[in-house]
Amino acid sequence: MRKTVLFGFSVLALLVAPSARAHEELFRIFEVSGALENPVNGSAGFGSGLVTFDLDLFTMRVEGSFGGLTGNVTASHIHCCQVPPTNSIVATITPSFTGFPLGVTAGSYDHTYDMSLASSYNAAFITAHGGSVSSAFQDLLDGAHAGQAYWNIHTSFRAGGEIRGFLAFVPEPSSLLLAAMGMAGFFVRRRNR
Repeated sequence: MRKTVLFGFSVLALLVAPSARAHEELFRIFEVSGALENPVNGSAGFGSGLVTFDLDLFTMRVEGSFGGLTGNVTASHIHCCQVPPTNSIVATITPSFTGFPLGVTAGSYDHTYDMSLASSYNAAFITAHGGSVSSAFQDLLDGAHAGQAYWNIHTSFRAGGEIRGFLAFVPEPSSLLLAAMGMAGFFVRRRNR
């Protein structure tokens, strides 16, 4: 029985390993709303998104959709690294993400940034975070892990931001599976004693 269980775990681990992607860290933006702004506003706007940092390619992919805005979009970017609800400095390209839909009240977005380029950041963010692209990238990633990074959409209704949503780390599925397998192995071994 024990050999069968261990063999099963080994086969499962081998099946999971090839499916692991590059060294990526995913951050889900579950809610983008006026209620998360500082100051809070009554916007009926909404949205959600996903930010993927590829630590091997040194990229950041921003995917999102939004709608119901009161004003037309004037800018959008990621801010970082102050404890909420404090407003933070813009971390990414200014005045707005490359190709972000402007002048609309709803839309979607998908763009990948080369984070080794200074042009992917707000110059003031680089200066305030160590003076190099590497230190700025690391601080942005650390801020995202600490819950101090947010996606903001600025509009003609609220120049300081109509809706915002915080980046929330999503553990890699294969890491969760391996942890679960380890715990299962622990309990099987404990039961056999």
